[in-house]
Amino acid sequence: MKNIRNFCIIAHIDHGKSTLADRLLELTQTLSERDMDNQVLDDMDLEKEKGITIKSHAIQMAYQYKGETYKLNLIDTPGHVDFSYEVSRSIASCEGALLVVDASQGVQAQTISNLYMAIDHGLEIIPVLNKIDMESAQVEVVTDEICDLIGCAPEDVYRVSARTGEGVAPLLDAIVEKIPAPVGDPQAPLQALIFDSVFNPFRGVIAYFKIKNGTLSKGEKVKFVATGMEYEAEEVGLLRMKLVPSQSLGCGDVGYIITGIKSAVEVKVGDTITAVENPCREAIAGFEEVKPMVFAGMYPVQADKFEELRTVLEKFKLNDASFVYEPESSLALGSGFRCGFLGLLHLEIVQERLFREFDMDVITTVPNVSYKVYTTQGEVLDVHNPSGLPSQTVIDHIEEPYIRAQIISKTEFFGPIMKLCIDRRGTLVSQHYITADRVELNYDMPLAEIVFDFYDKLKTISKGYASFDYHVIGFRPAKLVKLDILLNGEPADALSTLIHEDNAYDFGRKICVKLKELIPRHQFDIPIQAAIGAKIIARETVKQVRKDVTAKCYGGDVTRKRKLLEKQKEGKKRMRQVGSVQVPQSAFMAVLKLDS
Repeated sequence: MKNIRNFCIIAHIDHGKSTLADRLLELTQTLSERDMDNQVLDDMDLEKEKGITIKSHAIQMAYQYKGETYKLNLIDTPGHVDFSYEVSRSIASCEGALLVVDASQGVQAQTISNLYMAIDHGLEIIPVLNKIDMESAQVEVVTDEICDLIGCAPEDVYRVSARTGEGVAPLLDAIVEKIPAPVGDPQAPLQALIFDSVFNPFRGVIAYFKIKNGTLSKGEKVKFVATGMEYEAEEVGLLRMKLVPSQSLGCGDVGYIITGIKSAVEVKVGDTITAVENPCREAIAGFEEVKPMVFAGMYPVQADKFEELRTVLEKFKLNDASFVYEPESSLALGSGFRCGFLGLLHLEIVQERLFREFDMDVITTVPNVSYKVYTTQGEVLDVHNPSGLPSQTVIDHIEEPYIRAQIISKTEFFGPIMKLCIDRRGTLVSQHYITADRVELNYDMPLAEIVFDFYDKLKTISKGYASFDYHVIGFRPAKLVKLDILLNGEPADALSTLIHEDNAYDFGRKICVKLKELIPRHQFDIPIQAAIGAKIIARETVKQVRKDVTAKCYGGDVTRKRKLLEKQKEGKKRMRQVGSVQVPQSAFMAVLKLDS
């Protein structure tokens, strides 16, 4: 055990975590030069395309130091705020962390929140200053920022360039010297924490775990504490670039177990594995339960694919523990699922992965947040969906979730950022200058106001310099109304939203204008209306496609033409009563991008 080191790499998005992981793999010769690739741990096509890490990736490296061989278990983590649950799980299974800061950008909001998370878990922090080879690098200035943040001396900060490999070798020595070995009792009953899992169509569910106490051998009977299910460990092994089978794993090891589980529901991330013969007394205190921030309905494009979608979501949840779902039905879209996400990027990635990995095309409704509705009878209802809102007469008041937003930016963008936050109903909590030209702002804002395009707007007005992080601080009363969209007089369930009273008119107007562009013309006029209760607040009309019925009349009495037009008018009227409006999927998605 004394030769094992478990550590993760944490940083703000795009500060070079995956590139640094590449250099560590190269130096420890875990990969041959032939197999080496840029961001080699990002094995999803989507990760390579977008240039971001979506999943945490665990890998074991062997390193020779002072004549001894050390096992280094590295977990590369995502940097985006939407995938912070992946980071929390990685931190829970490590004893140390490399805190990477970009020398050209300095300390960012996500750097600070990941650091606090690591300190809460008692991890040993090794500060690393990356990208020192760049022309825009401010090595001394950013080193001072890091020292202020974690209270270390400037010489404790390791200066590296992950791209060129400069300064990475001393970092490996520091990992061995500074990060403590895992603590545990090899003789105690088996206790192993599941921190991730994947579904393999041939082998079933593969669970990744870290052993806290005891040992785990191949062929041993094991029990999953949370579900109470018992299995035989068909295969156990280590996580290298590929899964490497082993006869047994000891205390402090990180590895995988295959038990032939075919049902995805039987494995829960955060569960404890123990032995059947000599079980542990209590489960390991796992991770905190994930709290989804954004909710959206997902429905199969063809109604008969509902059960297939259920199976796909079960398998997907294994690979993404921060995704939650429950069945629901909608008048317009039939049976589907109400899904919870950590943010809009998370929603977009889930939708894309369902299509790529499982060939599952889904219709997604307008994302919204969860509200607490207090009724006049004294009940408290959790409402995720505008259609679940009780009638206006029984509502006493509604409370919406609030967040504490932390924004770090250059001082030249101070004014526009404050204006953006105030426009989104934010209230300033505090501000302080980190350096002469960088400021940190803290705002309390409604979560609903940042769900759509706040991050994009912030990046635009700050020319990409501002960084943003947030956490939920509770619920506060709000003046909210239900905005319905009526197409040809019928409410379109998937387009209705809960919105603040002051913004309802503008939002309704924009939706109507956007839908007018996107809904194709039919044989009859389609009125598009935005309504609050019985009051129509905006309207647009998609004009009908008309055949020129008077073309065959040339000359003659005007009554002949009028007769044909009246007959056509009657037909259109009848058609409008029985005709249904075809709404393309692009119309549902366009509501999210109203301002663009």
